[in-house]
Amino acid sequence: MDKTFSESWYRVANQKICLRPVVKVRRQNFRGERWFVLENPFSNQYFRIHPATYEFVARLRPDRTVEQVWQECLERFPDAAPSQEAVIQLLSQLYFSNLLQYDLAADSAQLFDRYKKRKQREISFRFLNIMFMRFPLLDPDRFLVRTMPVAKKLIGSFGALLWILVVGFGLKIVAENFSGLRVEGEGILATNNLFLLYIGTVIIKALHEFGHAYFCRRFGGEVHVMGVMLMIFTPMPFVDATSSWSFRERWKRVLVGAAGMIVELFFAAIAAFIWAKTAPGIVHSLAYNIMFVASVSTLVFNLNPLMRFDGYYILSDLLEIPNLNQRASAQWRHLFERYLFGVKSSETPANTRREAGWLTVFGFAAGIYRTIVFSSILLIIADRFLIIGIVMALVCLISWAVVPVVQFVKYLSASPRLERVRPRAVMVTAGLAVLLIILLGIVPFPHTFRAPGVVMSSQRMQMASETEGQFDKVLAQPGAWVKQGEPLVQLSNPRLALQIINTRAHLAEVNARLLQATDGETPDVAPLVRLRDSVADTLQKLTVDDEHLTVRARQAGIWVLPGVEDYFGRWLPRGSDLGLLVNPQAFEFTATVMEADAHALFAQKIHNVRVQLYGDAATKLSVSDWRVVPGGQSVLPSAALGWSAGGEVPVNMDENSQGHKSAEPFFEVRGVLAGTNHPELLDGRSGKITFQLPAEPLLPRWTRSLWQLLQKRYQI
Repeated sequence: MDKTFSESWYRVANQKICLRPVVKVRRQNFRGERWFVLENPFSNQYFRIHPATYEFVARLRPDRTVEQVWQECLERFPDAAPSQEAVIQLLSQLYFSNLLQYDLAADSAQLFDRYKKRKQREISFRFLNIMFMRFPLLDPDRFLVRTMPVAKKLIGSFGALLWILVVGFGLKIVAENFSGLRVEGEGILATNNLFLLYIGTVIIKALHEFGHAYFCRRFGGEVHVMGVMLMIFTPMPFVDATSSWSFRERWKRVLVGAAGMIVELFFAAIAAFIWAKTAPGIVHSLAYNIMFVASVSTLVFNLNPLMRFDGYYILSDLLEIPNLNQRASAQWRHLFERYLFGVKSSETPANTRREAGWLTVFGFAAGIYRTIVFSSILLIIADRFLIIGIVMALVCLISWAVVPVVQFVKYLSASPRLERVRPRAVMVTAGLAVLLIILLGIVPFPHTFRAPGVVMSSQRMQMASETEGQFDKVLAQPGAWVKQGEPLVQLSNPRLALQIINTRAHLAEVNARLLQATDGETPDVAPLVRLRDSVADTLQKLTVDDEHLTVRARQAGIWVLPGVEDYFGRWLPRGSDLGLLVNPQAFEFTATVMEADAHALFAQKIHNVRVQLYGDAATKLSVSDWRVVPGGQSVLPSAALGWSAGGEVPVNMDENSQGHKSAEPFFEVRGVLAGTNHPELLDGRSGKITFQLPAEPLLPRWTRSLWQLLQKRYQI
């Protein structure tokens, strides 16, 4: 603290206190500086203090007063000794953490009172973090010690080599069977697979936690707490390996944090072997679920540093910023207090400007990410169990909105930190609230919505071969303008030529026999006449097929045939695709507007409509004479708009739809692209159409979107 002397110093100056005998002290290096870590084995808590502060704490003894110790530190370290304000704050923190010992009979009772209050805070913290409640059950330390001789062989160079080999072969199996894994993954949330998914999750998470425990014990730490954590109300194992925080070497702390993921990947690779070598069945499905859990949970939760799982602690050690989450919250509180409320005595928890930047960015990103993740989890749960989802949403609303608001009001009204600036703090808070209401509820913001679509020519014709033959020659340049009747492609069919020769010979033979029968006045004339007519029809059909070997344009336009070089020498059956004939002066953009945005098409006046094509986002094309096709549609104008072809419209994945049928109804909007000629356009190019609506405040828009979401998903 900046103040060397304190008005409250008399409260502690004559106290005779010291650290409890059970407290352990370890040295650590953070960012090139030496620090000391105090360990309280009674509560399994760890506290980091600066060397100058430790010089004061280490001199505390039952026969010396706090005043005497402080004066000695001031004489020995005049530049680094803690101020009286800092000493008071330090002693209060150590006191409430049960690290100090008094020569008073009442201290034992106060010790248990403080322990009881700490337990009460832990219980309230559980309810505030209702999705991740923990319940300790047993002490696994003795078991770990007994089995450590076996585990020790795997935590070393031999284990690292074995891990690389097993995981490497596992990745090879995944790469070779990726298509099969993807297909099987489509049913991961099927009702008949949920039980196996949960069993696989419990198995892999139990191995994950034992990985943390064994690595921690291998490097000299102790693990005394193991239990069950209700992760989103789902029982999961957990282990407390916080003793790794006292390790002097940073690489050991990082390895303990990554141990769970290391073990997960190892057993996921073994599961990949089992999955590849077994036939469909329980063992096969369980192995797949273990692979899925080990990969998805590792990426979304464990490896992600924005949530307080393994990745968070690894990042904290790599940055050498302990208590990253708490200090990020303290950094944001400091910014508000110092620059908004005017608390000049407020100090940043960061030691350097770079550290302050990390804390600020982490606090903001973690808050946004957790909000998105928890909201998504609530929606997923409500999709399957509506009542449970509603209850969870209410509990989360209370713990994440109501409780923080109540605590903030108490902070504004009674916090000693705001004693001299309380009127300003209240006025600033009220001003920010009013400003937020005005910005969200009154000030209109530009309002647009976009919809995917495809460019289609209103005058287009699909070209196809009308007879079978071999692709020999291109008679017109693809992409160029062709006239009606102009030859495009030359096919060849030697068998057709032989058939024509044989049919002509057959027709000549029938005509000769018919002439002979007529001269002889035999009764065979009528059958021969019918045979002649049949052969003549066959010859005519073959002649037409021979003419169709030269494919001609049926209308004027641009002939489009992508990949024409791949056609040469191929045998094309009748009806094979030979491209499109499109009129470049009559392009339309056909868009699919989902029901969530449909109200804007009918209820508001649209000021402007523009189209941007993928690959040419800088060009905005005007749309004229746009219209909405009456009634909801279900068949997409192009498969390129659906998920199955890389589009963004959800599609029905049944066998008959072939990616053309949308999963939910949509409104089809068609508009003429303005201008007489767009040579840069090609029929079938996809893009997005943008509708500019009248400006509207954000709050009504968000409320309407939320209500539409609830109506769509839960029919509320």
